[in-house]
Amino acid sequence: MSRVIVMSQQVVVISGASRGIGLELVHQYVLQGCKVFAGVRNPAKARELEDFEKSSRGLLKVFALDVADDKSVTEFAKAVGHETGSVDLLINNAGIYLDGDLTIDNIDSKTLIDTLNTNSVGPLRLTQALLPLLVKAENPKVATLSSLMGSIGDNTSGGSYAYRMSKSAVNMFVRTLAIEERDLIAIALHPGWVQTEMGGERAPLPISKSVEGLLTVIASASRADSGKFFNHAGRELPW
Repeated sequence: MSRVIVMSQQVVVISGASRGIGLELVHQYVLQGCKVFAGVRNPAKARELEDFEKSSRGLLKVFALDVADDKSVTEFAKAVGHETGSVDLLINNAGIYLDGDLTIDNIDSKTLIDTLNTNSVGPLRLTQALLPLLVKAENPKVATLSSLMGSIGDNTSGGSYAYRMSKSAVNMFVRTLAIEERDLIAIALHPGWVQTEMGGERAPLPISKSVEGLLTVIASASRADSGKFFNHAGRELPW
């Protein structure tokens, strides 16, 4: 897939923006001239994002956001609504991975519920809160970061019950959103095995390359793509 340049002056909302893929998404969208609203759990600790906000010439605004908390999501949506009348793109990026070394013998219900609340309910919660702003845009899109680990068809190694279940659930959210909300484009995205805190040191894919690919997939997504699952290179993945 050839690289697509993002339309400048778009309004973009990104959750989980303090580090890793989220932080790089913020950087690349701002550098292409988009107005970006970044959500982080603790803005005071997001020093790199805070510094970038100061140098962004007003293109970046950072607000507190915990996608696992109803009140936080409501307040974040209100803050965004005070700044703009519409949102062109929502990227549901916030996520957690708590059970990499847990098996069926020792996984606990709290780990499972916390993972589902952030990774599955969180994107629905945030999309629901921002939907009134999304539907006012000319060609709104909701891009949700999933994982190939959420693919039932691809699972041959097992493990990571909570994370896999949460990503399978968020895939179903994307599919259902695409069916119900015909005025927007909803896609699920697998960023690849990326060199982040979550991906670890053995990951082969640099953050910048993953995000460049994601931007291209998002920018080129059409209504025919709504409800589908793609990797960072634009290849459709099995559910």
